[in-house]
Amino acid sequence: MQLFEFEGLRPSVHPEAFVAPTATLIGDVRVEKGASIWYGAVLRADECTIIVRENANVQDNSVVHAAPEVVVEIGEGATIGHNCTLHGASVARHGLVGNGSTVLDGASIGAGSMVAAGSTVSPGTQIPDGVLAAGSPAVVKKEIAGTSAAFWVEANPVHYPQLAARHRQTIKPASP
Repeated sequence: MQLFEFEGLRPSVHPEAFVAPTATLIGDVRVEKGASIWYGAVLRADECTIIVRENANVQDNSVVHAAPEVVVEIGEGATIGHNCTLHGASVARHGLVGNGSTVLDGASIGAGSMVAAGSTVSPGTQIPDGVLAAGSPAVVKKEIAGTSAAFWVEANPVHYPQLAARHRQTIKPASP
């Protein structure tokens, strides 16, 4: 893991969190117990604060950043999928941002809600609790239920801490 202090602010990572060796955390980043930051992710809190709550996960190659003095909170058990951009926005408990999505300044994703893969959530958009939002710009499509709720929103907060614990215990460099 690559941790960098910036102007006296340094990342804080709970001993039971997982930060992949190729992830980069800069400045005022706080990673709570059971949370995971995956390979190639960059969390740059040089002018903001980024809080990754318990059992949340920021997946491979995602970027989290914000404007000065903004607090970006990734709620308990929330998921930021692969290759996402979260800029000055927050995701509530068990919220999920699908792969390749962008969530922009002042937007918020409600508890148990899902942003479909490849969507763009416009600045200031408030996605309510328990819905599926999709598109560019993302709009609410329906209440989330069935397979989407069970597989993605409910399973990720259980699966990712377990997978992260396995990586934390067994990851090591391999020779070619």
